[in-house]
Amino acid sequence: MIYPSIDKILTKVGSKYLLVNVVAKRAKEMIRDEYYQMKESEYVSKKEIGKALEEISKDLIILK
Repeated sequence: MIYPSIDKILTKVGSKYLLVNVVAKRAKEMIRDEYYQMKESEYVSKKEIGKALEEISKDLIILK
C-alpha cells in the first residue's frame, strides 16, 4: 500500500494529473540534486516518488 494515501493527498491537490506532474518533477529533482526536505530517517518510503508524496502530505511542497 502506498503511504501516504492518495485520497488524503488529493484533498491538498486539485487533480490527479497535477499530482502526477508535481510528484514526478520532485522525484527527478531528488535524484538529480540529492536534496531532501526531511532527514532520510524521517521518510517512510524508500523510493523518491514515495518521498515526494510524503513531502506533499506534510505541506513541504505547496501547490498554487
